[in-house]
Amino acid sequence: MFTTSRGTPIKRGSWSDIWRPAADEAGLTQGTGLHVCRHTYASALIRYGESVKTVQHLMGQGSAVTTLNIYAHLWPDADDRARVAVDAIFADVPSVCPVVIDE
Repeated sequence: MFTTSRGTPIKRGSWSDIWRPAADEAGLTQGTGLHVCRHTYASALIRYGESVKTVQHLMGQGSAVTTLNIYAHLWPDADDRARVAVDAIFADVPSVCPVVIDE
């Protein structure tokens, strides 16, 4: 994705020498580095509904467990989606449970 003027990949050890001047020019605060960019990218993927396996693949992580250990908290609406899914499955099934009305 990022290369030197010779077209070779930028080595990790020289990344900050390249990133910091560009980040300063863009008005990014100190501490905003590639790590933050990766988290932002992963967060956006999750926010727009990508699966754990897709995020794992796109982030280059070796296992879905790693992805979940880092990003599981960003799938906050999973319980709500699960309830909606179960409600949809049983939407046409007559209720066999009595309706309880609180007095």
